[in-house]
Amino acid sequence: MSDVEESDAGLAAMRAEYGAAHPRSPEQGPLLGVRDTELDENSVAGGWEPLLRQWIDQATSAGIAEPNAMVLGTLDSAGPVTRPVTRTVLCKGLSPDGVTFYTNYDSAKGAQLAAVPYASATFLWPQLARQAHLRGRVERVPAGTTEEYWRSRPRESQLGAWASEQSQPISSRDELDRRLVRATARFATAAEIPVPPHWGGYLLRPDEAEFWQGRRGRLHNRILVRVGATGMSVQRLQP
Repeated sequence: MSDVEESDAGLAAMRAEYGAAHPRSPEQGPLLGVRDTELDENSVAGGWEPLLRQWIDQATSAGIAEPNAMVLGTLDSAGPVTRPVTRTVLCKGLSPDGVTFYTNYDSAKGAQLAAVPYASATFLWPQLARQAHLRGRVERVPAGTTEEYWRSRPRESQLGAWASEQSQPISSRDELDRRLVRATARFATAAEIPVPPHWGGYLLRPDEAEFWQGRRGRLHNRILVRVGATGMSVQRLQP
């Protein structure tokens, strides 16, 4: 068997035992004793947002790094064929209206959202055998919302937002560092660094939210919430 075949065989054999009946020690692996019955239709009786908030809180309590990380999916329609594009961003706001994230409006994702204002966001917590997936329309948040969040950012992060023309090519790391030096000098005497005109937040308003809980035997729990003008509907999906 070649090295490639051995590697592929190893990948094929990888699997986790979901729905562990008892908590696992660090030596046993990352699953944290999730029970088979933790997710059902009643879990979203209050809507999708309380459950997502609860899961993020539980991931935080479990010590998971960046429990608010989400994979943002957009559509790139600039070429001859529309293609999906994903990247990991941080959820910086959660409300019944949706999830909020911040970025450079002139970035690749900003251009994609301007052309097709729909996106998906997937939260994954392997240690808890959980995933949440949102889909819906995206809009820019008000300037005041962006301003409030901007003020909470470290000064170094604010300078980085001014220094970087996100998603644009650059000749070297040294050139990027020089851009940061220039931005630092520009605002050296400023008590507060202003929000760049090309930077701000987006709100993803989900019309669908799916929650997934791993279960033994691969018959996982999947609960889908649909949000419409007339209210909310809940369905169980087959795994």
